[in-house]
Amino acid sequence: MLAENADLPLLAHDDPAFAGARFHEVLDELASRSWLVRSDLGYLVLGREPGMALLKDRRLSFPAVELLELQGLTDGVIFDGTTKGLMAQSGQPHARLRRLVSAAFTPRQVERLRPRLRAYLAGLWQDIAQAGRCDVVTALARPLPSMAIAELLGVPGDAVLLARWSASLQAVFDMDMTAKRAEIEAATEDVRDYVLDLVARRRQQPGEDFVSALVHHEQDGDRLSDDEIVTLASSVIAGGTDTTESQLAHGLRLFADHPDQWNRLGDDPALAEQACQEVLRFEPIVPFTARLVREELELAGIVFPVGTVIFVCAATANRDPLTYTDPGRFDIMADRGGAQVVTFGFGAHFCAGANLARAEIIEALAFLAPRMRHLTPDGEPVFGTPTGIYSMRSLPVRFTSHEPS
Repeated sequence: MLAENADLPLLAHDDPAFAGARFHEVLDELASRSWLVRSDLGYLVLGREPGMALLKDRRLSFPAVELLELQGLTDGVIFDGTTKGLMAQSGQPHARLRRLVSAAFTPRQVERLRPRLRAYLAGLWQDIAQAGRCDVVTALARPLPSMAIAELLGVPGDAVLLARWSASLQAVFDMDMTAKRAEIEAATEDVRDYVLDLVARRRQQPGEDFVSALVHHEQDGDRLSDDEIVTLASSVIAGGTDTTESQLAHGLRLFADHPDQWNRLGDDPALAEQACQEVLRFEPIVPFTARLVREELELAGIVFPVGTVIFVCAATANRDPLTYTDPGRFDIMADRGGAQVVTFGFGAHFCAGANLARAEIIEALAFLAPRMRHLTPDGEPVFGTPTGIYSMRSLPVRFTSHEPS
């Protein structure tokens, strides 16, 4: 049966009820009725198995360019940059860029950042410790990822600048980017000039940073061009800050709502890695991953024609009752059986920066939990919309400051 002829539940992505406390209630109710839902943007795949099958199916690709076209953008620096970007590539061109960038995004690169992350956390903590209250978003979750990306690029003094550019560049995926077109275009041009200058300097004086690795890495005679380095570095600037900010903010929101879990982590910071995994599972900050059907395909009796836009839902895949016991419970001590979360995607477009994001969240939880004791909400949190990156706009909390002996 063609998808357009199937009798499917309908969901409007801009429904005001589809956010905050009701977000998972709406999704869970829909998932109990059908693995597939119709929306005004395409089809939502709520089932874990069909979703993962689609994410690794090479007949689909990420519709980076098509999402711009849906908003009426067909030319200019945003369109050109997106067309050249890693997410817009498929097949061999995508595999080549992934191979070359993976050589720069090594575990060694991530490990060398951990001491710096702890130092940054110590500085951020010093600013709020005595007050006993803060807005988690502005005090912790927002500054830390930009500091990490600046350190990764070898420009630690430019964290605030990178954070500002990231916020502008990420607006491309808000499904309302035309209102911010001038801002995004300006940021795109500024980032290009900035990275080209950085490339020129790293070519003359290489270091241990990410850009140096991109500039000097060669594999079987293949090297990245300056344009490709600009594209990849811009992707890191755009995708490495807002995403981790949102994931860390949601994580601290979950712990503020589950003080017993936070107390346990504070008593034993060695639990930070599994706590991070539970945060990633329970509240993925990219709930919907878009795919475009390039060749007609059939799944579970439903036929999707060429050109169909499909959104795979990580928020329901990560709470699949056939995969996880009591999946709607946030519990850092639960045995989740090692099942892969879909928070960073799956298949060829799995997030290249996943290890860095995990390291930032793990270090933040391990550092903060023993010090930020008795964490509780200090007002109503303000949720962003779950389309694009599911952010926290504000998260006021109270705590008791404690310095571990």
